[in-house]
Amino acid sequence: MTGGPILIVDDEDDLRTLLDIHLRREGFQTALAASGTEALEAAARTPPSLVVLDLMLPDLSGTEVCRRLRAMPDLKGVPVIMLTARGEEIDRVVGFEVGADDYVVKSSFSMREFVLRVRAVLRRGVTPPPPDEPPQDRRQFGALSIDAAGHRVFVDGEEVGLTATEFRLLDALAQRPGRVLTRGMLLQEVWDMPPDLNTRTVDTHIKRLREKLGSASGNLETVRGVGYRFTAGRSE
Repeated sequence: MTGGPILIVDDEDDLRTLLDIHLRREGFQTALAASGTEALEAAARTPPSLVVLDLMLPDLSGTEVCRRLRAMPDLKGVPVIMLTARGEEIDRVVGFEVGADDYVVKSSFSMREFVLRVRAVLRRGVTPPPPDEPPQDRRQFGALSIDAAGHRVFVDGEEVGLTATEFRLLDALAQRPGRVLTRGMLLQEVWDMPPDLNTRTVDTHIKRLREKLGSASGNLETVRGVGYRFTAGRSE
């Protein structure tokens, strides 16, 4: 494995140890934290390749930890898997809205499934080039500019901070302007998930993408009952 360790953040000693054992057995390096504050300090000290983050922590909520990670320039692109005992849709939506890349309910997953999800999220991760590397293979769509080689996005000349998953979603649509992609197609291509999975993951990420794209949000069209379409040159 390349990059930093997988940071496991959970206040339950037994579960934290269990996840640690299974990930190490699969060849991953790990780091452990029992609170949100400890997690943020550990991440700042040694940037992780992935954060497995409990939603309910003794000091800070998992969503607040995720928000703070996304606000840190060196960590805003680190993928996050939310791990929680709660499975309500509102919790999943909130988790995705603050930048989580996946969401796992403790009571309904096996360790095999967990490791597969970790591998899938890491495969989706991207590493941006050094800041002084000039953009290459940049595509322009009105106010929106996508630098595919550098995995960077600009709106009206200003860079927009996207997570690895958000970039993959935007790029998947932008590569097929004018074509409608169903939610199932996007789940397969961007998340490595079954196309028939009943989840609001795609819709939640589209909502967050539109908010981040601002004046270029009109490039993402909703086709009711079907999916989404990228329309080149549109703006709002």
